[in-house]
Amino acid sequence: MDARATITAYYDALRAGDPLGPYIADERPDDDSFVKFGISERLTGDTEIRRGLRRQTETTTDWTVTSHALRVSQRDRCAWFSDDVSMAWTATETGARHDYHTRWSGTLERTSDGWRFVGVHVSTADQI
Repeated sequence: MDARATITAYYDALRAGDPLGPYIADERPDDDSFVKFGISERLTGDTEIRRGLRRQTETTTDWTVTSHALRVSQRDRCAWFSDDVSMAWTATETGARHDYHTRWSGTLERTSDGWRFVGVHVSTADQI
């Protein structure tokens, strides 16, 4: 699977409510340089990122994720991407529906298990 296929598989897993942790690379000991910025969070290190993604999966449902402009560049062991993504979900604790137009960017690393995220940034896109 190439980097683009990994990104789209991540989107599919998000829609399906499948575990997202397997898409995150394992850090080396004593290294917490991996960062995931969400709309309202900053998670650092593979353990914290996996914990946050697990909580997200447990407390949300009914996801829609629509990619509008996925661009991926890939080299031997590194890839980076950007995308405009419409996404929505329902919070299971409150029943509130959340709907956003977002911008995504990130970096992936080729590992022995395939392409894995080492950084992701998701932000809302304000119209000018």
